[in-house]
Amino acid sequence: MNVTVIGTGGWGTALAVLLHGNHHSVTLWGRIPEEVDPIVAARENKAFLPGVKIPDAVTVTLDDKAALRGAEMVVLAVPSHGMRPICERLRAFIPRDALVVHVAKGIENETGARMSEVVAGVLGHEDCVALSGPSHAEEVGRGIPTAVVVASKDVENAKAAQKTFMNERFRIYTHDDVVGVELGGALKNIIAIAAGVCDGIGFGDNTKAALCTRGLTEMARLGVALGAKRETFFGLSGVGDLIVTAFSRHSRNRGFGERLGKGETSEQIAASTPMVAEGVKTAKSAWQLAQHHGVEVPITREVYAIIYEGKSAKQAVRDLMTREAKPEFRSA
Repeated sequence: MNVTVIGTGGWGTALAVLLHGNHHSVTLWGRIPEEVDPIVAARENKAFLPGVKIPDAVTVTLDDKAALRGAEMVVLAVPSHGMRPICERLRAFIPRDALVVHVAKGIENETGARMSEVVAGVLGHEDCVALSGPSHAEEVGRGIPTAVVVASKDVENAKAAQKTFMNERFRIYTHDDVVGVELGGALKNIIAIAAGVCDGIGFGDNTKAALCTRGLTEMARLGVALGAKRETFFGLSGVGDLIVTAFSRHSRNRGFGERLGKGETSEQIAASTPMVAEGVKTAKSAWQLAQHHGVEVPITREVYAIIYEGKSAKQAVRDLMTREAKPEFRSA
């Protein structure tokens, strides 16, 4: 296929390399000359995916129109907060019959919209595909075995994406629960920040295991309230992505939380790195959605308080541990 990948971050670059390896004709588009020009010169994304060579056959460009001319698949690999402006910018050039796949893991702050809702609203592609799961760009770019899930309301679109991306080192499963797959990928970032806070304070394995277990319960509870299937959160886009994001050295969200746990503010952390920790903005969206729907999300509430209200990380942990005693599972 003719595939255009939108976004020259680590994930967009890794997917461009993967798709080229699957014998597709690939164009990688970026909007910032200071990012794109060095990639073209070095055939490597030294800023976001160092050590992974970009084949010469992959076209890397800043040209909106040229990048999307004849595209049969468009992969939107941009942070969630950039999804709407990028779609608005490129709307006139994305072919109406192109299959649109997004790989962002977040919830829009202003609207509470999931990314497929943003894509549908701006581009009119109602049946876009969401790709999610435990998949660090650093590993996918190097061909380390990985399994993810693609979800769409249109089963044929999901199967088409599965066929396009899948190879012996990148296994793809299909799913019809778009809401659950998208929310699993977004909400686990909040729990991963909390896991990083535990690391930064210096807590042990007991703490992180308890936090991730209760965090998964919280993710599923909010997800069901928003229209997802509970079982989706026990698949690749839920528990799978939570495991890798809460424990990996590659995880931006865990790393962000670790620095919070050591006493830095969110502003100090954001100013020191170009990397985006999606859970920072998603914590605000998730807390707002939980309040609107009357859903109990104690971990999300505390992460929000640490990031946006300046609450002490140690106090947040203390407040979680001293909540009213409850049964682990509630009867229906």
